[in-house]
Amino acid sequence: MGFFDRISEGLSRSRQKFTEQMNVLLDRGPNLDDDFWDDLEETLILADMGGSAASQVVENLRDEATRKALPDAYAVLDRLNDELASTFATTEANPFGGEPACVLFVGINGAGKTTTVGKLAKEGADAGRKVILGSADTFRAAAIEQLEEWSRRANVPIVERERGSDPASVCYDTLERAEADGCDLVLIDTAGRLHTSDDLMRELQKVVNVVRKRSKAPVYTVLVIDATTGQNGLSQARVFDKALDLDGVIVTKLDGTAKGGIALAVSHELGLPIYKIGVGEGLGDLKDFDAHDFARALVGEFDEREAR
Repeated sequence: MGFFDRISEGLSRSRQKFTEQMNVLLDRGPNLDDDFWDDLEETLILADMGGSAASQVVENLRDEATRKALPDAYAVLDRLNDELASTFATTEANPFGGEPACVLFVGINGAGKTTTVGKLAKEGADAGRKVILGSADTFRAAAIEQLEEWSRRANVPIVERERGSDPASVCYDTLERAEADGCDLVLIDTAGRLHTSDDLMRELQKVVNVVRKRSKAPVYTVLVIDATTGQNGLSQARVFDKALDLDGVIVTKLDGTAKGGIALAVSHELGLPIYKIGVGEGLGDLKDFDAHDFARALVGEFDEREAR
């Protein structure tokens, strides 16, 4: 199965939901009146794209329709994919692009942080990078053992301490070992933090500050977010970004949700690039994010023959 096909399959539930909503909109006719634009914005919001992103997309499409004298709703929808793709935040900096980097993975419990770290370790090692793992999730039962298994699968070293240890100390030790061994990719798994807990977030701030001060390589703080949480994921992202000044996002579990639009909501509102997306449990199911492929897989293609 090809790259786009795998993403398209993973987003099939989200696409089906969106297509159903678009069919309802198109059933009322192709005229570009105020009702059409209001309904389009509502459809985007219902697809979990968020109010801010939906408003921006509709405003841009409405302006383009006026400037180019687009004849009907189908002509507008022909441009929807490109408009959605352009709404995602972008960046030239990529911690997984080959340059030396230290990446801290943060997020709530169950988002898929440890599995994501493991997959990226294997990906980096297979690409010839010298990778090291830091097990700074010292509280969750079996978290250390889980990351140990990934270190074996990827054949990369891991720095760990006994359960209950200070996670900031684990991070410091990981960076010491990385420098001694000449590692160019440091991946640090942190404990899941409820974004509603001020104490836990302050503890995580300490961890991030220690890493930013100690690391000689550029440090990236990356939020791993579970797509199935929908708009709650956007609330999580706001809190984590405010506390930690995030650099980017990885969105997991897109294959099991009809809420794939949350990726756009988070990226647009917070100005954060999406580095990777997870569309399955396998090693090959963590994909580089491509905005145009994602938009096409999320909303599909519309024309007058297929949409009605």
